[in-house]
Amino acid sequence: MAVVTPAGSAGPQTGVSFSRPPCHPSPVQSPVSPEKQTALEQRMAALGITEDNLLEKFVRGSGAGGQKINKTSNCVFLKHLPTGVAIKCQMDRSREMNRFLARRELCEQLEMIRDGRASAKTQAIEKMRRTKRQRSRRSKQRSVADKRILSQKKSLRRAPSD
Repeated sequence: MAVVTPAGSAGPQTGVSFSRPPCHPSPVQSPVSPEKQTALEQRMAALGITEDNLLEKFVRGSGAGGQKINKTSNCVFLKHLPTGVAIKCQMDRSREMNRFLARRELCEQLEMIRDGRASAKTQAIEKMRRTKRQRSRRSKQRSVADKRILSQKKSLRRAPSD
């Protein structure tokens, strides 16, 4: 019968030695690089955003994904309390990446508010609304009159018929 002793223990070297796997697995690396994380923190500091001003919740996402979406709370809901700007982000599978993306989106929103410019999304919605709007009667009449004038100009350019 062999005596089993842990590797590296003091004592006689008679017996079978083995190495144990570590009790804790190696820490999982963040999906966000440290450089990007520090850049985001500096951007937040420049805008005056502190973690105390943020309300962060992890909720279940929506959309495609099946069981994974239904049982994990990877969707990040982030609200900036002083301004009331709310962001919901579920672009990535990992919670840490979604936290990073939500904070970046919040910075973009607050910069747009600060600079007084409309977001591209808002501009696209407004453009669609304008294109769908029905023209007024006067506008239609003006358009038809302009077309008649152009038609007459072009007809004068034609070669005379015999």
